Amino acid sequence: MLEVKTLDKPDERRDFPRGHLEAVHMTGLDFAVATFEPGWRWSESVGPIAGTESCGIHHNGYVLQGRLHIRMDDGAESEVGPGDVFVCPPGHDAWVVGDDQVVVYDFAGAMATDYAKAD
Repeated sequence: MLEVKTLDKPDERRDFPRGHLEAVHMTGLDFAVATFEPGWRWSESVGPIAGTESCGIHHNGYVLQGRLHIRMDDGAESEVGPGDVFVCPPGHDAWVVGDDQVVVYDFAGAMATDYAKAD
């Protein structure tokens, strides 16, 4: 079965401090677009909603705009920016770098279904 949806009309939107997520749900694909404003940090904006000390979501992402710094619980760190494709396992914090809005496309599924929801 062929399915087509547009990001202009997402199936759901979740707002959280300094950002929001829009998701589309299709057969075999849950896709998310996350928008983070300057000053956004997972541990401050989403952590209180999730009720965990670090993000428990696996991400397969593509950065459309802005820069995001990621720090894993084991201390490993990296920064991603426009055009970067990344895989980030659970157990991390992340924050916006600079004064530009960050937009990330996430194909892993869990971000679209579980991110920024209370456990």
